[in-house]
This record gives sequence, structure tokens and C-alpha cells, in this order.
Amino acid sequence: MTGIAIRLDGKRLDIKEGMRLSDLVPDRDQRCCVAVIRPATRESAQMSSFRVLTTQGEITIDPSGDGPGILATLVSGDPLMVHWHDRYAAAFGPFTSSISPSRSPMLYERGEVIIGCGGYDPKRSYLIFSKMHHSADFGADKTGGVIGRVVSGMGVLDRWTSGDKITRIEQVISWADTTRSFTTTDNNLPLEDGMEIVTFVAINSNGFSPGNIDTRTAKSVEHMLLAFEKGLFYVGRSGSTHIADTRKSGTDVPEENRFPRREGMVTVRTRGRGRGSLFIYTADVPASGAHTVVGQVIHGIELIRLAREGETFCLRIQPPRFDLVGLMLPEAEKAAGQQKIRLVIDEKGADRVVVSQNPETTLECLAAGEVQISTVPLSRVVDISLDDFRAPASCEIFRKLTGLHLHHVGRLPLFFHFEDVYLFKPSVPKDVNIVPENVPSDTVPAGTLAITNDSRRGAGLAGVRTTDNSEFGPTSEPFEGTNLIGKVLDLQKLAEFNEADVVFIREAGI
Repeated sequence: MTGIAIRLDGKRLDIKEGMRLSDLVPDRDQRCCVAVIRPATRESAQMSSFRVLTTQGEITIDPSGDGPGILATLVSGDPLMVHWHDRYAAAFGPFTSSISPSRSPMLYERGEVIIGCGGYDPKRSYLIFSKMHHSADFGADKTGGVIGRVVSGMGVLDRWTSGDKITRIEQVISWADTTRSFTTTDNNLPLEDGMEIVTFVAINSNGFSPGNIDTRTAKSVEHMLLAFEKGLFYVGRSGSTHIADTRKSGTDVPEENRFPRREGMVTVRTRGRGRGSLFIYTADVPASGAHTVVGQVIHGIELIRLAREGETFCLRIQPPRFDLVGLMLPEAEKAAGQQKIRLVIDEKGADRVVVSQNPETTLECLAAGEVQISTVPLSRVVDISLDDFRAPASCEIFRKLTGLHLHHVGRLPLFFHFEDVYLFKPSVPKDVNIVPENVPSDTVPAGTLAITNDSRRGAGLAGVRTTDNSEFGPTSEPFEGTNLIGKVLDLQKLAEFNEADVVFIREAGI
């Protein structure tokens, strides 16, 4: 059987002809789409672009003028180190070229790729990337030395610093020529020679690099890590310059890092309609006071460009979220050990559950290298289940009122206990509206968890009964004032609590 060559997430693979997507990626998450970039026509394939792999991410260059020939000579060469960089440009090299420097300044635009030389010596030539509109003498020839333009990965230009390098340059089909590109979840997709498959998007959190962690954006970055903790991006909106995941809309996020939004940047909206939503940009747009930058795409920009509203794709984020709350103590110790973080524990015991940690955010924990945790016995943690199918809005409100939207353990203050009723009184913000939803019409079984809706004065009270009742809901309100939201699975544990105690709750199976 003859073989074909494809590219999977940037890596060239030689495979058997007739293989399908499921053969190539057998463990693919079936919820996630992949990007498929088919080879262009034979004629357009003559016009190639170049993928540049660097220590800060990938970029793609569409060459012009003498660019194809010059870049082709660098394809099989040694890595190129950053020789110098500033706010205007970054230069990689040196290497030998045959240019004739003109010894005069030229005007350059953001994203232009230039070949120039140091000391007007072609034996010390450099590949130079312009970061902004400016004038400079780079030792280029009389044409200005522009040999191409960055068309993908523009945000990488802003992250280069001392020690970075170009690890590899390779020739690929130009994005502009891949007119038959699309996303799919079809496992039976036949693979073609020259096809490129992108299965995931990789994001580096703002402020994070191994051995150098900046915590100034720790809270807004934590919001991103929480939103994408399960490694999925849901495209709730797709525009000409961005895609957005709106699942966390309505969440307050601090304004920590206002910056021009470059291609591949990840931001969180901090105010206005849709605050808390996550955005990934496919084009450069100006900075906005309503957005804070939380990350940068370092792989998979093609998948972002092709993803459509309603689709889901897989994410990999560095660093993963570090949250011990809700773990049994032995599990927490193991997780901390893997990150080389020292734990300061209030009380040891294999049957204890972590209910708080300090610092709270991932970046602060990694930077400090030490975390203080508070624990309680498992007997003081009550398991519940929530009914998102019948009461999605009420369940979401309940999670926000108790902290379950942030951690795997939440808190409910025990307000009152009488006869077979336990009432809990979480703090309810004034702007929270609990509309009637999933109200009972018949006998409410023992153990049913409910929350009072806005039709009654006690809106926001949560409650549970230890016996069945056909007249009143679990919060002792009439049926029309009661939203049923789930079940208390450890009903017997409530007898151990007194009024004014904090009851720790945990969603079973989460």
C-alpha cells in the first residue's frame, strides 16, 4: 500500500493511504471539532508560505519579492537566536546573505519581515520582524529589504525577549491558498496527501513562564483557568476579528491588563454586557478598557479562524489550574507535590477535606511555592446533586451563592432548624433575580433541595425536609414560591450541625 504525507498539529507524518481521521487520532474527544486544511491546487502550490517555529509560539510568513528564495535557504539551517530586540523590531541571526546594503533609513509597517545586516556586512545578516510602524536603517538593500509579511501569529512578535530563538523554518502551503479548509467532527474523514490537521489550541497564561511568574494578572487569569478547566472552548459567538466563549457571562472580573488586542490574544470582558466572557482574536484590534488580556495562543490559530458558532474545540492551557478545594487531603498532598508546592496544613488526617486555600489563585500559588490549607472531617461535608435539566437557571444561581461555581466545595450558613426543616441563608446580591422554575405540583419527597423564588419575601433561602410533604416546599413556602433544584444525598449528616454553623456542601460526581 502506498503512503502519503500529512501534518498533524505541526508535525509531519508518513501514513498509509486510505487512513481516516479516527485512525490518526483514535483518542480524540468526540465533542471537539478539528481544523482540516486541504492542499491547494497544483498551480497555487507553487506559491508557498513559511511556518516559523519559535520559543514563544508559531508564526506564518507570506513571502514577497526575493523572500521565497531567501527563506528557503534558512529552512534546513541552524536555530537563529534573538540578536537584539526593542519596541520596534526583533532581529534573529546572524547568517550570511548576498544583499547590498543601501545605508539609508526606510519606513516599515507592523508584521513586515526584513533581511538586513549589522555594520553593513552581509556576512552578519539578520531576519528582522517589524513590531510597529517606524523608520529605521537595518542595513537592507535599496528596496528596503522587505521579503514577506506575517499573516498568522502576529502576537508572538510582542513576546520575544533575550534568549528566545527561531527553532525551525519550514515551507507550507499559504493560508490564503487553502480555499478548502473547514472544521469537522467526522471520524470517517479520509486523509489526503498534503493535508494538515489541527486538533487543539494551546494557550499560555499571561504572566506565566517557567521560573518567572508575574502575579499582577493573577485574578483575571484565574477566571480563564476556571472557565477552561475542562479543556473545552464553546464558540458562543463568532465575529470578523474574534470568537467568544460566553458561558461565564455575568461574572465580575478585575481590570488588570489593558493592552492592544493582537491576533491570538485571549481577553476577558470586564464590564458591560457579557462581562466575564472569554475572547480569542483572529485579527489585531485596539486596546479596550473593557477587556483585560489573560493569555496568548501559541498553537492552533488555524482552528480558531475556522471554528463556527455552536462548535467546541479542545484547549490545552499552561499552567493548569491549581485548586485544592474539595480534594481529600491525601489527594491535595499529591497534587501539591507534583507542582513542588509546600503545604501548610491545619490538621492532618486521611478523612479530611480541603475547604480553603491561601493564596487562592494559581499564579500566586506557583510564585509563592507554599500554600496554607484549611480542612474539615468528611463527616462535615454534605454531598448534594443539582438538577440542571429541570432548573438550569436556579442551579446556576445556587452555585454562585454558595461558591460552587468556583470550587468543588461550597458553603451554606444554617439559618434555622425546626421539626423536619433545615433552612439556609446565603447572601443574595440585590441584582439576582430568582424567577419561578421547576415549582412542585405534588408531594415533595424528603431530601429535596429547593430555593425560594422572587414571588416570596424570603427569596434566596434554601431548604430541605427530612420527610415528604404535599402542602409546602422544602423552604416552608407554598409550592408557587418554591424552585426545586436537586437533592441532599447525606441527609443524616445535617443532624450534626447547629444553627449559625457553616455547612460545607459538595456536588457528587463532580
